[in-house]
Amino acid sequence: METAEPARVQALAEAGVFRLPAQYIQPPEHRPTPSPSPIAAALSVPVVDLSTSTATDAVRAACADWGAFHVVGHGVPGELLDAVRAAGLAFFRAPMEDKLRFACDPARGAASEGYGSRMLANDDSVLDWRDYFDHHTLPESRCDPARWPDFVPGYRDTIAKYSHSMKDLAKKLLCIISENLSLPPSYIQEAVGEVFQNITISYYSPCPQPDLALGLQSHSDMGAITLLIQDDVGGLEVLKDGMWIPVPALRDGILVILADQTEIITNGRYKSSVHRAVVNAERARLSVATFYDPSKSRKICTAPQLVSENEPQKYRDVIYGDYVSSWYSKGPEGKRNIDALLIQH
Repeated sequence: METAEPARVQALAEAGVFRLPAQYIQPPEHRPTPSPSPIAAALSVPVVDLSTSTATDAVRAACADWGAFHVVGHGVPGELLDAVRAAGLAFFRAPMEDKLRFACDPARGAASEGYGSRMLANDDSVLDWRDYFDHHTLPESRCDPARWPDFVPGYRDTIAKYSHSMKDLAKKLLCIISENLSLPPSYIQEAVGEVFQNITISYYSPCPQPDLALGLQSHSDMGAITLLIQDDVGGLEVLKDGMWIPVPALRDGILVILADQTEIITNGRYKSSVHRAVVNAERARLSVATFYDPSKSRKICTAPQLVSENEPQKYRDVIYGDYVSSWYSKGPEGKRNIDALLIQH
């Protein structure tokens, strides 16, 4: 059944609603915690300088302990990061009639390209307090800049440049991750195969009752690796040892988030990171996530080099398209989708 696009969150916020509409109210167990515990407040996501000689070891530790880490010294110009954030902000600050010309087509299914407010196909799911613009950037055969905004000067060129920079950085990181597991440098890249890259700019409007809502519910990403930048507002949190840890923005830093297919390929040596976005009542927040994923026809298998008598295979092989369908139909909810692939020993 076709899912109708809900009201734009930004339109609700700008209309001055003072009560959160029912479809955005999270069940009590999923609502954000008012303030982190002293233990959680003392923890912070690692920062790895890729330009140093210790970068490889630092990536190894961050992958093993966190599944998420900032990188600096990554070679992507700060001006490009600023340009992408500015382009996204200019889109969301534009008149609604301009934005709606680039709206997602619900008939194309979940996560179709364009301006949207609902990612999941499940009508029963609680809605995120978020609007977004999803760009299909790789492979070249599915990249059509005519689907991207034309009313923000330089927008399409900026997204194209950013796409190439993120592809190069993702490949560099996957080489380091492969080598850290004594695999050939190109192992994870080759396991993923032809890269399907999406760039999603998310806009989290001020929320009238932020204690009842989430900008993005708890989940791990479904692909191989995600690269994220954000503005200075704050709201991203990662789950570490059962605690939600705030991830402050690092101006020229890029947050690396390991995703589910990397956990499968590495036989759980490196876990995908569960994360969410909380919202606030005063300031809109913007983030830009670049997803580096397999094609839907790709079969994802655990590296045989990482399976032994002492470490048996943890996950069943999976066709990536089946995994994506499950993710969108069931909803994310933490790691329920990857947990469904666990092999009982």
